[in-house]
Amino acid sequence: MHRRTLLAASLLSAPALAQERFPSRPVRLVIPVAVAGVTDIVGRVLADAMAPILGKPVVVENIAGAGSTVGATAFQRSPADGHTIFLGTNNHAVMKTIYPQFPYDPMSDFTPLALVARQPFVLVVNPSVPVRTVPELLAWLRQRREAANYGAANPGGSNHLAGELLRQRAGVEFTIVPYRAAAASVQDVVAGRLDFTIDSPTMILPLLRDGQLRGLAVSTEAASPLVPDLPSLAEAGVTGYDMTIWQILFARPGTPPEALEALRGAAARALAEPAVRERLALAGCETWPDARPEAAQALLAREIARWTPIVAAMNLNPG
Repeated sequence: MHRRTLLAASLLSAPALAQERFPSRPVRLVIPVAVAGVTDIVGRVLADAMAPILGKPVVVENIAGAGSTVGATAFQRSPADGHTIFLGTNNHAVMKTIYPQFPYDPMSDFTPLALVARQPFVLVVNPSVPVRTVPELLAWLRQRREAANYGAANPGGSNHLAGELLRQRAGVEFTIVPYRAAAASVQDVVAGRLDFTIDSPTMILPLLRDGQLRGLAVSTEAASPLVPDLPSLAEAGVTGYDMTIWQILFARPGTPPEALEALRGAAARALAEPAVRERLALAGCETWPDARPEAAQALLAREIARWTPIVAAMNLNPG
């Protein structure tokens, strides 16, 4: 009788024990942008660091397109069991505004796990463009107008938003040329097929050091220690210009609490590792002083409130 009681107790406890064993298989990290951009690099650094903490591989899958909505949709169609997570960036805050038919809410349909990284963007020109300062660029743009061209990713991409914000804040005109990936637009600026762009130091800094591009300013409100030789656009005369690039790690609502706890703990431990911070610094990024999910949720709310009217004024037509 005693043995039967023990057997019954062990059978009853088996489901609970099984539920606690998270992850039970590799974790899939959906990155909604193309390979080689800053968000892709940040995601891969984070995946490498989280894997040994979780005890399972964290497998990156790039699903780019339509201002992150393609990747976000794939993420939402995955089971809410914690085995699929999502790395959102600035376009996460505006994808519902740009694509009104997108069926998911950027706040309520995404559960923050951690505020991952941040960085400034850098305004650069091809060396053949006859400017060396932001005021000179603005004067040149007022002469060239639509004949000047700017390289950007698809509508809603971070460097696309950076260019649109420059048009609004500086009151200038230029032609924005869309690319599937920001890296391709940067290469065309180097090649002289485009005049200028605003993009991540991850791609830009090596090209500045080699003299293939000329840097004019950073996108954050104040100058950045990550690019110490350049002023901010606001300091250089574009009043109100401020754009920090960020990444937030998300799970789906409804993810079991034990999975959320494991994922949040793994992300926090990974971001606290000096080796991870060093790898991010090499990519031109830094971690946030407060990486908690609550800080991520607060940042996202602020970004949605700030960017929604700005994007609405852009009259975007992504098709």
